[in-house]
Amino acid sequence: MDRRNFLRGLAAGGTMLAIPAWARADETRDAYLASLAGNPRLAALKGATADISTAAAIEGRWPAELRGTFYRNGPARLELGGERYHHWFDGDGMAQAWHISGGSVQHEGHFIRTQKYVEESAAGQFLYSAFDTDVQRRHLANNDTANAANTNLVPHAGKLYALWEGGSATELDPGSLSTRGIKTWRDDLAAMPFSAHPKITPDGVLWNFGLVLGADKLLLWRVDANGALGKFGMIDVPQLAMVHDFVVTARYMVFLVPPIDLHRGEHTTYLGSHVWNGYRPMRAVVVDRADFTLRRIIEMPAAMAIHLGNGWDEGNTIRLDACVAADDSGIRGLGAVMHGETIHRAEPDTVLITLDLTRGTARSETLLRRTEFPRVASADIGNRYRQLFVTTKDKATQFGMTGIARIDVESGRTDRFEYGLDWIAEEHIPVAKASGKGQWLLGTAYDVRKQQTVISVFDGAHLAQGPVARARLPYAAPLCFHGNFLAASALPV
Repeated sequence: MDRRNFLRGLAAGGTMLAIPAWARADETRDAYLASLAGNPRLAALKGATADISTAAAIEGRWPAELRGTFYRNGPARLELGGERYHHWFDGDGMAQAWHISGGSVQHEGHFIRTQKYVEESAAGQFLYSAFDTDVQRRHLANNDTANAANTNLVPHAGKLYALWEGGSATELDPGSLSTRGIKTWRDDLAAMPFSAHPKITPDGVLWNFGLVLGADKLLLWRVDANGALGKFGMIDVPQLAMVHDFVVTARYMVFLVPPIDLHRGEHTTYLGSHVWNGYRPMRAVVVDRADFTLRRIIEMPAAMAIHLGNGWDEGNTIRLDACVAADDSGIRGLGAVMHGETIHRAEPDTVLITLDLTRGTARSETLLRRTEFPRVASADIGNRYRQLFVTTKDKATQFGMTGIARIDVESGRTDRFEYGLDWIAEEHIPVAKASGKGQWLLGTAYDVRKQQTVISVFDGAHLAQGPVARARLPYAAPLCFHGNFLAASALPV
């Protein structure tokens, strides 16, 4: 079968997420509500039922030069018709925007009107299967039937895209956040997986990937700086499963494939079909970004890497950072919290991995324990870098991160700020200072005691000194996964 016919077959339904097994989500809701009194952190996962908007109250002096929009995205509709999703990843996406101008901060959040969201809103109940909740009330026609658009908001080439794991990008209006619809870069690529973690290199090119599980196909995308599709490719990777992120270097794209076996059944959820196999290695899949050919696969000890920060290459050596855990229990634990249970989870550590393409070997060095959400300055993507920003966690096992850190990947030195045990720290984003020297660090956090969301700005070189300024909402905005800052000068007119 030629490539175009293969892709047409997938778009017609071959890659749709076969994720069944609805088992009374109302029991999940009852258990969650019963747990709230004893664990107030869980209030962060109540979700939302309507769009939101208000001005935030400023604390301190907001940097005058920091003007633009901080876009965020995450699952927000977690319950409908008396039923609650089984996993946090299942919820419908809410696009959030923090508009920053003249020392004022305005927040707004709008549900992304996907096909799924619109149809289920009209029905008053969940209709389609999700990441770890099976409903089977309505047939999945293709990937985008179940597209929750709930993981990232990425501005590129004057457009704004809400991204998910298993289907198309959803285009939004950058100003109003209204939903424009599914983005199709080429007709024969309709509904093809377009990951939530693209990398935009300093030349403005967007690099991305997608997975065709069961077929062991890794899809590769290059979208040029003008927003047009520059290249699409597809390679075979045996035993391919649950790759969430990657890094791009000057010459390569690198993926860390965990040792997961796929076991699908008629009533098995997407997550349930992924079975951890610690007897197999984690593999680094190295792809030449120029022609999308497979360069090498290098084996490492069994581990799970959800988020990667950045990487660079020198000759036949690649260095990259990743947040690596012993197994996949962290993902499964984010399902347990949906019904109010906190279980033991393997916490990820930030490690620096060195790949030798000539010898086919890998070694890793731990930089900081209990970390997540690695980010680097946009100018560093694909290049050699020193400063890596992450969220951090103390030894406690409760849900959510509690602090932030800057890691010097060459010296190993760190600079940290702890919000405290009564906070949930979300992903923080480095934003270049107007001088071109140094970074602001911009991020949101949930105040557990007051049940309010706060956005803070730090001097990226002095995190331990605390935030330069904060802006506080009178409500709790739904927790988000990922987002990006777009300076006022780059906003579409």
